[in-house]
Parts: sequence; structure tokens; C-alpha cells
Amino acid sequence: MSWITTNSSKHFDFINPTADMVSIDDIACALSNICRFTGHLDNFYSVAQHSVIASEIVPAKFALEALLHDASEAYCNDISAPLKALLPDYRNIEDRVDQVIREKYSLPHPAMSPAVKYADLVMLATERRDFYLDDGTPWPMLEGIEPLQFIIIPLNPMQARVRFIQRFKQLQEGAPA
Repeated sequence: MSWITTNSSKHFDFINPTADMVSIDDIACALSNICRFTGHLDNFYSVAQHSVIASEIVPAKFALEALLHDASEAYCNDISAPLKALLPDYRNIEDRVDQVIREKYSLPHPAMSPAVKYADLVMLATERRDFYLDDGTPWPMLEGIEPLQFIIIPLNPMQARVRFIQRFKQLQEGAPA
């Protein structure tokens, strides 16, 4: 079996993913229930909330891409970057899923826009500060990256899910970011 059943009862096939298998409601549900940093936080903080904030800090033309930059994790789950680097087969599957999502929502592909990559690093720097992940060990990818000027207050999964869907609808309707 190479598929999972999603919250909306769709079958998502990892071998042959298609756009009709992807649902924004499934993405919101899953990302709101996945904790950042593989759960190694004192308080639950979801990938959905991370994505909403990322979408709010990029220039408006990149907001939808930022909101969906981790959408493949809704199907593949969130694996820490150090472990992911050791799993090339996983990376290939995640890339395939990401491409289907990018095509469905008319996002740039094959790679993430530089503005979204930068916002993801700003988020990482902010999360490192706000969730007490800074033990003095250098994180080279954050050299020169300043955290946001506000503190992230974690939402519960349902709140994050609602915010994610609201943000998606706002961006689909072309409302001001």
C-alpha cells in the first residue's frame, strides 16, 4: 500500500500523487496537528501557525507560496532537516508531493522563491529565540538573520487550523495581505 487516507477521506498516493488528491482542508488539518521541531518544545507550536506567520511577513506576491511552503508535510509529515538529509528516498517523495501542490495552487516550481526561503529563515531565527532553542550552539544558516520584532504565542491546533484556512481564503480572494 503506497497511500494514506486523509481527513477528508481522500486517498493520497505517494507513488503517483495528483492534484485531485490534494485538499486545502486536509493541508490545514494536518499542518495544525504537526508540531515544529519534531515536538521538542515545551509548548505545542504547529507548522500551520509557522506557515501563516511566514505568509504575513513576505511581500504580498509571495504570500500564498509562503503559506504553502511546508504543505508537503501535510502528507509526508515533518522530518527534521538533519534526518531528512540522511534519507534521499524520502526527499524524492517529498519533492514529488511538493511539485503536485505547487502545480495545483499555481506556485513557482521547481523550487521555493528566495523571498520565501528568507522568510522561513527569519521564522527559524524567531522560533529559536521564542522557544528557547538557543543553547549557544551556532546555527550557520541563521548567520546575519534577524528575528521578528514580536514574540510568537503558540495557538492550539484548532486555532491554527482556522487561521490557516482564513489566510488561504483571504489570499484566494485577493484581499490585502
